[in-house]
Amino acid sequence: MVIAVLSACANLRYYAHVTHGEGSLLLQRRSVSKVIADPSTDPKLASRLQLSQQARRFASDQLDLPRNRSYTYYVQLNRPYVVWNVYATPRFSVEAVPQCFPIAGCVAYRGWFDERKAKAGAEQLRRQGYDVYRGGVPAYSTLGWFSDPILSSMLRWDDDELAGTIFHELAHQNIYAKGDTAFNESYAMFVEQQGLREWHRARGESIGDDHAQAMDDGFTKLVLDLRERLKKLYASGVDEEAMAKGKQREIEDFRARYAAWRDQNWPNDHRYDPWMAQPINNATLLPFGLYDQWTPAFAALFKQVHEQWPRFYDRVRTLAKEPKSEREDSLRALLGNE
Repeated sequence: MVIAVLSACANLRYYAHVTHGEGSLLLQRRSVSKVIADPSTDPKLASRLQLSQQARRFASDQLDLPRNRSYTYYVQLNRPYVVWNVYATPRFSVEAVPQCFPIAGCVAYRGWFDERKAKAGAEQLRRQGYDVYRGGVPAYSTLGWFSDPILSSMLRWDDDELAGTIFHELAHQNIYAKGDTAFNESYAMFVEQQGLREWHRARGESIGDDHAQAMDDGFTKLVLDLRERLKKLYASGVDEEAMAKGKQREIEDFRARYAAWRDQNWPNDHRYDPWMAQPINNATLLPFGLYDQWTPAFAALFKQVHEQWPRFYDRVRTLAKEPKSEREDSLRALLGNE
């Protein structure tokens, strides 16, 4: 009973933190049109915001995404990310410790608006024996509950990242399967990628960076291979000492495979070296499986409906209503029909 009460108190403190964080963003919002028109606005910022509004209109006009006031406001943050997500797994598992909430259901992470609180939350999980990973996030969706703003953290990267993030987060507003992070993120990632292809085509621009996409795909494949190797190790039934040694061996072998892959295919591109230099554990690998596990299935579905967005969303909405096991069977069937 005492443990249950302590847990309830901790959750109440967390919900208070989230409420305060979201409320702070709402209070700081300024209309994008007013920011652009303000003569004191930096011309570079005004130009990026103008692009954001072009992408915002394109999202509704051409991608059939929600037409509302989301991404028509701007918030200047005093930090590099809007939230920090904390992921956790058991020491010998590649499955996330679920974090459950009233609206979103169970997801694979817990988000904090304050980096210090995120660090404290991560440290508490470490003390409990979990593998932990903490990562900054430039944007998130309130699933239509509020008018989500353009955040200064969304402007740190290139134009594709900005437009793609708008498409991605509006996709979450459009359809969301409670408690299925892999489904939700893979679906939104497909909308982002396909949306960017159509955005570039409509603007008469070249479609993306083939080099960057090929390198991203190759690196993701390496990471997912490590996850599968660890998953087999954890299911092998060996004792804890052997499992710990095997885990470390697999991670070191992964580092060696990465170096060989990089040097053979991308000798002048070391963009993933900083990621590889950090400590690697089960939780570090989680975001990779979440954002792209089912993306090829959604691409196959889009082809099935002859690339018509309304029909695509109808089919995705039907999938979202199925029980998770049936939904995953449907997605696997789509993968088989690629």
